[in-house]
Amino acid sequence: MSRIGNKPIKLEAGVTFERNGDEVKVTGPKGTLTHHIDKGIKTEIKDGELHFTYDDPNLNAKQGLARALVHNMVVGVTKGWEKKLVIAGVGWKAQVSGNKLVMSLGLSHQVEMEIPEGLKLSCPSVTEVVVSGIDKEKVGQFCANVRAKRPYEPYHGYGIHVDGEQLVHKVGKAAGKKK
Repeated sequence: MSRIGNKPIKLEAGVTFERNGDEVKVTGPKGTLTHHIDKGIKTEIKDGELHFTYDDPNLNAKQGLARALVHNMVVGVTKGWEKKLVIAGVGWKAQVSGNKLVMSLGLSHQVEMEIPEGLKLSCPSVTEVVVSGIDKEKVGQFCANVRAKRPYEPYHGYGIHVDGEQLVHKVGKAAGKKK
């Protein structure tokens, strides 16, 4: 039995939930999000809370998935999502220029990435990039795409990583070092 799927979602003031077949639509103060969920998952609003149920026992996991997706949508249209990327490297930096993120990452050229629609980027310092938006999936995917340009390197600590992420620092070779 899905424990996450049985937890109701509280719909705050100003948030509306609509369902047409397998498409759900959540509207709030920050915008509107739509997503598809399985038709076998039933939704019901009671006392300002959204409940998810199912009849087919094979839909147990999909109940939890549907609830988690809709919860992320509700949080997105009320508070929004934000991730902070940290760039660690000598001379590495980033800046927002128009609709592009321009980064110097120790390569022979600058890396330019177009900012997707619906996301806002800011650079509080040259080594920090803050990605924010209402769609958790878009925010996370853009951060993953930026990280893929220069992933964290555990021996020297260079690379791009999410702030607060647990990083592993490895010790280099011990052979050849005399004490």
